[in-house]
Amino acid sequence: MSFIPHTEDEIRQMLNAIGVDRIDELFDEIPAELINEKLDYVPAAMNEAGIRRLSRQRAENDGHHINFIGAGAYEHHIPAAVWQIATRGEFYSAYTPYQAEASQGTLQLLYEYQSMMASLTGMEVSNASLYEGASALAEAVLMAVRAQREKQRILMPETIHPGYRETTETIVKNQGIVLSSISYSGITGTIDLEQLGKEITDDVAALVIPQPNYFGALEAVDELTNLAHERGCLVIAVVNPVSLAILKAPGEWGDKGADIVVGEGQPLGIPLSSGGPYFGFMCCTQKLIRQMPGRLIGRTVDADGKQGFALTLQAREQHIRRSKATSNICTNQGLMVTAATLYMSLMGPAGIEQVAKASHANTRLLVEKLTAIDGVDVVFNSPFFHECVLRINAPMEDLIPAMTVQGVIAGKALFADYADLHDCLLVCATELRTEEEMDVYAMHLQRFVSKHQLETP
Repeated sequence: MSFIPHTEDEIRQMLNAIGVDRIDELFDEIPAELINEKLDYVPAAMNEAGIRRLSRQRAENDGHHINFIGAGAYEHHIPAAVWQIATRGEFYSAYTPYQAEASQGTLQLLYEYQSMMASLTGMEVSNASLYEGASALAEAVLMAVRAQREKQRILMPETIHPGYRETTETIVKNQGIVLSSISYSGITGTIDLEQLGKEITDDVAALVIPQPNYFGALEAVDELTNLAHERGCLVIAVVNPVSLAILKAPGEWGDKGADIVVGEGQPLGIPLSSGGPYFGFMCCTQKLIRQMPGRLIGRTVDADGKQGFALTLQAREQHIRRSKATSNICTNQGLMVTAATLYMSLMGPAGIEQVAKASHANTRLLVEKLTAIDGVDVVFNSPFFHECVLRINAPMEDLIPAMTVQGVIAGKALFADYADLHDCLLVCATELRTEEEMDVYAMHLQRFVSKHQLETP
């Protein structure tokens, strides 16, 4: 049957109304050679057994690799119950809860999510999610500039994820906001405090602090936060939510804590899924709540004294604020937030802490095994969470494909984003990696490095 619900008579009436004889005339600007009416590239229909067989073949073609790459997206164990519950019809098909009386379940879940994120980050307020971590940082920058009024400069360390920096630049560059780059120490792989001290001037609205940073290293968050506040700047924290189970919460950084906290929520129960969909989170202090984009869910009581939930703040462009809205963020990743809420509920504080500790321990073990190879060294001397930068005496452009052929995703080569790290690899190990898998990695890496050293005169 046709997927177009209109009858032939209705179609004819619409065409007559706009003065067109045929529907094809609406597309006459498309070159004829680009039109394929037969759709011969679409395969024939298959039955259920055939689809299952095809799916298995496609999966086998993709192969199975041992994953040692992180760089902003992390492979963690996801309890089966998370997506079994999240894909129930009540959640899976739920949309923006405009009608509170008909959306109590969704609203309560989002309220619980906000409560968990505020607790995890040590902040007073959380919104109900953003697109992903990069756009969350961009929104935090806009938020800081609104709060600081006349100040239009943001200090953006090079230790922030390159994709986050690029996204933020794209979103704010035409709004008169300047992102000033802060370099990193070649010894520690963390923010260069000497340059930072010179850059914090009266026109700076905020300092962005990653923890852990893109290199996996831990920044001196207390010192950085106090320095920023002493100079009249807000502090925007960019954090990995899993790391907060064992690291100091941003709300406790320095004497006053961070002002805005953002990050990528993917580690909280979201599969890698070839890059998405993910979700971003944002938390802040109570005094900045009116500058926060998106919406907030509140808990109240109805006329009968029964507990109820509602959209408390929703400063979005579809609502009454219109052009005065704090942001043009027009939806959120509700299903991803549902999964994250379920993940945090099932794991609990102790479970997430166990994941964080196991990931850290596995990365330390991985680094120990890899640096035992002649020609492999740790680049920075800072403590790290579950990622570390290694310098390898071998060409990165050859190493990555060679390791992939052996079934190992070796890590993220850094030369495309950092010219001084052309021979460096960012490696990661979560709680899923086993010592046997690390030994496989080390074996193949040693063979490759040894072969390269023999071939190099």
